[in-house]
Amino acid sequence: MKPRRTRVRLLLPILIALAPAACIDDPARPSSGSEAEAQLSVAAGSAAVDLRLVAEGRRIFRFDDFGDWRLWTDELRLNELVEGVSPASALSLGLKVDSDAVPAEVLAAVQSDPALLDDPAVTRALLSLDAVVGLRATVEGDRISRIGITCALCHSTVDDAVAPGIGERLDGWPNLDLEVGTIISLTPGLPDELRATYAAWLTGFFDPRFNVDGISDPVVIPPAYGLARAGLETYTAEGPISYWNNYVAVVEMGGHGSFRDPRLGIDIRVPPAEDEVRDKLAPLRKYQRTLEAPAPPQGSFDPEAAEEGRVVFETVGRCADCHTGPALGGGGRVHAPAATGMDPTYAERGTTGGYRATPLRGLWQHAPYFHDGSATTLSDVVEHYDAYLDLGLSVDEKRVLLAYLASL
Repeated sequence: MKPRRTRVRLLLPILIALAPAACIDDPARPSSGSEAEAQLSVAAGSAAVDLRLVAEGRRIFRFDDFGDWRLWTDELRLNELVEGVSPASALSLGLKVDSDAVPAEVLAAVQSDPALLDDPAVTRALLSLDAVVGLRATVEGDRISRIGITCALCHSTVDDAVAPGIGERLDGWPNLDLEVGTIISLTPGLPDELRATYAAWLTGFFDPRFNVDGISDPVVIPPAYGLARAGLETYTAEGPISYWNNYVAVVEMGGHGSFRDPRLGIDIRVPPAEDEVRDKLAPLRKYQRTLEAPAPPQGSFDPEAAEEGRVVFETVGRCADCHTGPALGGGGRVHAPAATGMDPTYAERGTTGGYRATPLRGLWQHAPYFHDGSATTLSDVVEHYDAYLDLGLSVDEKRVLLAYLASL
């Protein structure tokens, strides 16, 4: 076997030579001039437009930094940090690698010799392939001259098919392994007085209001799937998909765009001709609406118990009082924190003062639960509501209710 450093040097040209590419071909269009075929042609044209919008939205979701490189490179100098980070260290911070963007022979070499992941040169090569999920970088030799982040950093993960943290993308799944606060705390350009605050954030948590109001109260990174049926998409129901995408792109990611909400005292504007966010919101929304909540793994729940649990959910459990509609999210209905026994701190920082009923589809996938992660398991969720709402559920009712929740 070649020494590890020699193998790295041999693998780097392979990594750098391959660039990711993805496209959706236009559907074939009818050529006849008959009225019926003309109608088919119009329908096919509409489908083609729709497919192009979805494809563009996927590209934006995965690879567009909205011009936020100005924050992450020029101010925070994340590029300087990443230049010396090995893939192993990046994976330990919760970053993910898209195996579809990496040559098969390189993946095989990593599987046979994990020590290859100890070299920062491999990180730079992976970045040059757009293989690090949620990071967009310009690599020039041993330097990263520019780096930004995309939606996928927090709202995608991988299936670990190659190794932990390396596999096929799972867009819309929250990256609950991501050490957002730790990564920010390590950036060279961050003011020193903020480092301890960011470093204290837990794995899989992020505070989208900290840089607005100065209060550190991070919440669990939520899924970005199932939004087509969810009503209002944020914990505190400020607005629909594009409102939140615009807020996050400009206010949190540092994208070069405009966002204004007098309720929050935010008024960020750039000249329309320079806005790198506005025109991307529609295709981004179109793609996000295609991301369905994942079905529970086969054999992960008892179907008969789940059916009994559905009855408990709709009757004595009173869950269906709030969790209605196809996503079981109540259409964005907002509840006062005291109505559900939730800590009011985060709600009070928003515009509604309350929390929406969280959509329940895909529950099995995104523990911990509640906005603050205060329920580690679904059993903890049931116990919380049984006690707080004085439901008086029996042991058997709790058992079947848990089976139903696991089936969603």
